[in-house]
Amino acid sequence: MPKDNLRSYLLLHFIVFIWGFTAILGKLITIDALPLVWYRMGLAALIIYLYMRFKRINLKVNRRSFIILLLAGITIALHWVTFFMAIKVSNVSIALATMSTGALFTALLEPLWYGRKLILYELIFGFLVILGLLMIYKVNTQYAFGILLALVSALLGAVFTLINGQMIKIHKPATISFYELSSGAIFLSLILGFQGEFNADFFAITAMDWIYLLILASICTAFAFIASVKVMRFVSPYTVMLTVNMEPVYGILMAFFIFGESEKMNIYFYLGALVILATVVINGILKNKGVKEAS
Repeated sequence: MPKDNLRSYLLLHFIVFIWGFTAILGKLITIDALPLVWYRMGLAALIIYLYMRFKRINLKVNRRSFIILLLAGITIALHWVTFFMAIKVSNVSIALATMSTGALFTALLEPLWYGRKLILYELIFGFLVILGLLMIYKVNTQYAFGILLALVSALLGAVFTLINGQMIKIHKPATISFYELSSGAIFLSLILGFQGEFNADFFAITAMDWIYLLILASICTAFAFIASVKVMRFVSPYTVMLTVNMEPVYGILMAFFIFGESEKMNIYFYLGALVILATVVINGILKNKGVKEAS
């Protein structure tokens, strides 16, 4: 493996590890999901803006791109809100295992998005994912609302991925992320303002929460997004996809190590999570095989 590829592969694993750690931070931060995401998006947008000024990256986009990025920002905002809500009403393990369905949602939405026929094995894999979710739900009925929130979050994440898959061909990663994070923060500001949440208590955050929020916004959001796109220059999309599937594994292991018994689940949970993860990986292998045969 060339030296650059090795470095990029190691960086990719580090990025995926960071994404897994995002769920841990969501559990550690004591504020509710909506203000948590507002702080995350606002701080990350500011960091990326300063980065763009330093690098002298042009902020200009056309009207069509601006509208699409605006919608993408609202989508990712709702994706993160439902994700962190899922963690807070259930636990990290439940949320991450259910979020693994995102890759399958993407595979099922692609035919509608790009106007192609649905492949039979994608439907079969969809049923296998449902089976995995039923196994998780079987003896974890107390986490039903958390599972539902994580499924909604996974669906929103799939939609966001499809939007960005088109926008990355037109604009720089920093430009995309700045507009999406900014529009998401503004969207959440409107909701919080309508609810009358902007008061002294809203900004009365503990020192530890500030530390966690800064880590979440800088390393887990601004750095991870830009670095993940850079890695794509040296690592194939297939390798990226397979490596990203390690996110719930990293996250669940870290959660058990940090939070202990509250993250310990029954055998049906781990079997269900394994079914979902295996389905996603096999789907990626078949997709990659199809791309190679087509080329």
